Amino acid sequence: MRAQMRHDAMAFAEDLPEDGPAVVNGGAALDTSAGRLSLTIHHSMAPLEAGWRELEADSWNSLHQSYDWCRAWAQTHGNPLVLVEGRLDGQIALLLPLEIERSFLLRRAQLIGSSFTNFNSGLFSAAFRRAAADILPHDLEALFVEALRDHVDLLSLTHVPLDWRGERHPLAALPHIRNQNASFQLPLAATMEESIAPLNAKSRRKKYRTQIRKLEATGGYDHIRPTQAGEQRALLETFFQQKAARFAAVGLPNVFQPSETQAFFRMLIEHDRGGSDVPLELHAIRLKGEHDGKIAAIAGLSRKGDHVICQFGSIDDSLVADASPGELLFWLVIERSALTGAAVFDFGIGDQDYKRRWCNIQTEHHDILLPIRPAGRLAAMTHRGMTRTKTLIKGNPHLYALIQRWRAMGTSGQPLAKSDD
Repeated sequence: MRAQMRHDAMAFAEDLPEDGPAVVNGGAALDTSAGRLSLTIHHSMAPLEAGWRELEADSWNSLHQSYDWCRAWAQTHGNPLVLVEGRLDGQIALLLPLEIERSFLLRRAQLIGSSFTNFNSGLFSAAFRRAAADILPHDLEALFVEALRDHVDLLSLTHVPLDWRGERHPLAALPHIRNQNASFQLPLAATMEESIAPLNAKSRRKKYRTQIRKLEATGGYDHIRPTQAGEQRALLETFFQQKAARFAAVGLPNVFQPSETQAFFRMLIEHDRGGSDVPLELHAIRLKGEHDGKIAAIAGLSRKGDHVICQFGSIDDSLVADASPGELLFWLVIERSALTGAAVFDFGIGDQDYKRRWCNIQTEHHDILLPIRPAGRLAAMTHRGMTRTKTLIKGNPHLYALIQRWRAMGTSGQPLAKSDD
């Protein structure tokens, strides 16, 4: 099989037109019942933009693999890229936008920006998603191994739902393990009342009215969604400050602190032109009255089609904490999403109490781990072992509660005040 694929890869490379992509390095091909599937490895994004945007337009594919999202991360982080382009009988079929993360002697290929993504799918055409079920798992593995063997040691695709929008993931046959975390979603109807009906609607409406009264008692508030570049940048800087204060309070490292991470989010908001489909839009509760102009809560949302994802949130604990401004902001952005035609509000991966209060659907995520070279086998085993340990801890309510309480203690050893972030 490997010898045949070596021959196919060489023949495929020879067939590339002279005016093809400027940076191409290897590939492999396989004859399937649906046609000839060929993989080509690229190292720059620009030559792939047309096919990339064609695939990302399919609503099944995650916005986290969109061209603008990946370009912002690649330009701010500078990691080596390994972009896997797949064609089925010459037609664009798949694209895995990967970056190489080096750890000691290991080269791990992961989806671009995986540390800040809530839902990964890769990019696949509808035709390939139908055809993938007929490809033998061994052949699919061998095809990716042959295409990537000169570039990386491990293919690691994390946070991948194997079942999404009624379809099976086309790479579900590759080796995988269930991630210790699920993601949480709320299906949306045409109105807020219909959307919260499956929840404890009476209690939720009562809490909403209480929050409004408390804020009105201090002078009121505005729900803002800035579209001007200067206002967006200022609000994003406020988010970074609120998050830094929160992480410092709980004694945890600030994942938003690195300059390249902040530059990434600054680039994302530049693509927000006020429309409904944007990589990142910012919403906030801005207070009036005695706290005039102060920002009490911030949420960062992404939207593609009818799918809205809450990427992050923060609050200022020093402002109207008893009114739970973070929880109020969730109500407001969920209501806006419903009224503007969204079908799903996604709180993303990770189990938190506020997500369970808002959501009635959990989606399992899996990590696809395909060793490419010997070093990758050990890394995959280590990843599986760590995932099983985390799953075991989360499956033990007493142990998990103990760890959560420990994490909720501030550096002074005293419990922190209630927070909505």
